[in-house]
Amino acid sequence: MHRLGAVLCAAVCLAGAALGFAPVTVAAGNPWFANSVGNATQVISVVSTGGSTAKMDVYQRTAAGWQPLKTGIATHVGSAGMAPQAKSGYPATPMGVYSLDSAFGTAPNPGGGLPYTQVGPNHWWSGDDHSPTFNSMQVCQKAQCPFNTAESENLQIPQYKHSVVMGVNKNKVPGGGAAFFFHTTDGGPTEGCVAIDDATLVQIIRWLRPGAVIAITK
Repeated sequence: MHRLGAVLCAAVCLAGAALGFAPVTVAAGNPWFANSVGNATQVISVVSTGGSTAKMDVYQRTAAGWQPLKTGIATHVGSAGMAPQAKSGYPATPMGVYSLDSAFGTAPNPGGGLPYTQVGPNHWWSGDDHSPTFNSMQVCQKAQCPFNTAESENLQIPQYKHSVVMGVNKNKVPGGGAAFFFHTTDGGPTEGCVAIDDATLVQIIRWLRPGAVIAITK
């Protein structure tokens, strides 16, 4: 028991140090998402606390099992709360498990394992579901963009100081929603994204590696 406890503590402390957080007391049993994330070793858990607020916990899978690195992060979600699936024009955060494949922001790359794009005034996320660009980052001057900019997002806004792309509607199904991100909060509800304070988000981005997922539930 003493040797197992030492190994477990070492695993938690190492992962916590990598994230820049103090170690968290190990929770008993598997977290709610354990059977839904496949082989993922890094999970951002988001659980609704009602309305447009939620609680975020950060988990690392180790040889000893799932270990919480940071818990109870205050989180904002869609103004319509959470929904079973994404829908264009409906400001709810979709429940499910989504990949975290890349990051971007108006600020320089803070480091980490994900590809990062520093965005400026000509960076957009296409929300035009009649265009082949739907649900992807595009770079163009507004007057020359090959998609409807009125249905899209310009990415040079304060909420995108730092942001991670959530793999929602990767198949680009029309009407299935676009531009779902894990980004810097402005202190209020989102249009369907997940948002936390920027300092904590930067720590998480530095920790993330390919294969990480975000798991969202009520």
